Amino acid sequence: MLSALDLTASPFSWIAGTFLVLAIQFGMWSVLIPVKAEYSIRFVLKDRISTFSIWAKELSPYLKFIFVIMFGTLAIIGITNLILVLFTVPNEWDSMTGHLNRAIRYIQRGTMEHFGGTNWNMDTYPKSVTTIQIYSYLITGKIENAFKLIHHLSYWITIIAVFGTAQRIGRNLSASFFCALAYSMFLNFLMQAVTTETDIVLTAYLSCLLYFLFTYYTNRDNRYLYLSGLVFGIVFGHKITFVLLLPSVFIIMVYAVFISPNFRVFFDRFVKLAIAIFLAVLIYTLPTGYIKNIQVYGHPIGPPTALKHQSVERFVTFPNLLKQGTRNVIRYSYEFFNLDGIRNAQWGYDLNTQIRKPIVAMENKLNLRLDEETTYVIVPFMFQRRFDNYNANPYWGVFGFALILPLLLLVFLRVFSSRVHWFLALAFVLNFISVSFSAVYDPFKGRYFIEPGLFGVLFLLLLFSNHRLSIIKPRRRVWKGYVLLIVLLACTSAIMAVFLNSRCLPFPAYGSESALKMERIKYQTFARPDITKAYQTYDSIVPQDATIALATINDDFEYPLYGAKLSRRLISINPFEKGLQPIPKDADYLFYAKSVVNDSSRIKALPTDLRLGSDTTMKHLAVKGEDYYLRKLK
Repeated sequence: MLSALDLTASPFSWIAGTFLVLAIQFGMWSVLIPVKAEYSIRFVLKDRISTFSIWAKELSPYLKFIFVIMFGTLAIIGITNLILVLFTVPNEWDSMTGHLNRAIRYIQRGTMEHFGGTNWNMDTYPKSVTTIQIYSYLITGKIENAFKLIHHLSYWITIIAVFGTAQRIGRNLSASFFCALAYSMFLNFLMQAVTTETDIVLTAYLSCLLYFLFTYYTNRDNRYLYLSGLVFGIVFGHKITFVLLLPSVFIIMVYAVFISPNFRVFFDRFVKLAIAIFLAVLIYTLPTGYIKNIQVYGHPIGPPTALKHQSVERFVTFPNLLKQGTRNVIRYSYEFFNLDGIRNAQWGYDLNTQIRKPIVAMENKLNLRLDEETTYVIVPFMFQRRFDNYNANPYWGVFGFALILPLLLLVFLRVFSSRVHWFLALAFVLNFISVSFSAVYDPFKGRYFIEPGLFGVLFLLLLFSNHRLSIIKPRRRVWKGYVLLIVLLACTSAIMAVFLNSRCLPFPAYGSESALKMERIKYQTFARPDITKAYQTYDSIVPQDATIALATINDDFEYPLYGAKLSRRLISINPFEKGLQPIPKDADYLFYAKSVVNDSSRIKALPTDLRLGSDTTMKHLAVKGEDYYLRKLK
């Protein structure tokens, strides 16, 4: 609505719009739920504190030790991450090329209309999270670090939702705390708490959806059915990869909603949920960009290039899809079995190498050639992933391969019996297959396994409820010792993941300085050290209020070019797959990559253009370095 009125950059319009929508929501819920439950926030908090106090006193020494360690670890990583969020600027690859780049462009233009950026993500990606980022930025008085607010809050919202879902399923306070604390240390989830990556927000939405569904299963209150439909539309509008979770979500809906005593009850539930989802999709999904993509590109995701890069189309034939998807299942399974976090240090890396030798030997024995076949991959599979892959994008860590996945497999094969966990296991398996078959292998897909972690972590409830697995029964010293060892390793890996995160170091490490003290351009071009000097030169020359014509390529970092105040105006003149356009008359400077502006292009390179100093000799980077030049136009 604000975009249509050209009010995207107006903080007062955001304030008015927010309260308008809240008023509409209040009226809607007053009609849907006319009888409201009366409760006092003060009483609820007092009751919860009392319950927590009694619970803590009644714990066995074994569980007290486990929870002291886990709560202590969460406190350390929580405080550290909050400091990093408050005092460091964004520097993630996708944000530098697309997400935040377009957020600033929308603010500068005053509208979120399609404009054709250099990177295809700038226009084709759903605008849901960008909307919240713009709101956070404007409402805080244009504090840049507020772009991370929704992502950091998603971390805590998800932990609370996991706790609530576990309570609905297990009704055991110790088990619920254990699940929530364990998920807080899932490394792929933990690492995104200080970034502007989008998967952690999708995880928060999904965690709320699961909470509402399981709460509806518990009390059959229709408001949770309506809320499930509402969140379904919001999460679908957030990111198209929610499609990969649809089979899993449907399985949970079957368990929590559709299994009914008779057809009449089933039909009533189905209609209410279907209508809620339909309306939410109309309001919260389609307007976020899918309709515009169909109008511009003929497809809700985007142009053919994007489809080929990130969908099944690259497999070409169905038999090849089955073959390569199966190989991806094995590849991603191998990547779960790693001491992520711990292997950030050399001793951990050496230990990780030793414990993986048997499974590597098994792959060689079976001659699967997972690392040798490189045709259908974005980056070749490696048994020891590159440091930048496992440091920035780890998997679940030791909780995953040493405890949760074995339990999940045993329940799925019905070695252990639990009706709800069998449905959760099926949901996880379906999502694992969806991710593996959806596109060619990509080592950065570790971030896609944050969401199925919500299904997996709930298997830790079995440690408190299953009589054969329970750690609250007396004796069982070996089993209890094993669980304690896993907890200690998981806590260690979580701390090491945060304090040795090369992308956002709280303290100096790896020969690099702390992110809290690093110079802005150097920090934001961390993933592209070849361009650091060029961008620093550019930043020292170009005034903060200048207008710059950009002749750059799809993978170029554009966000740092806005400057520390995000006040420079950038105009893309090499929009994605449209070719080089004329230099606008109102541009003060031309910033270009040599591969774009050359003797054969519409714009000729001039001898007077200033070479900014890119290092084109770096060969180990994910993208080949560009040679950048600057031309003063006025």
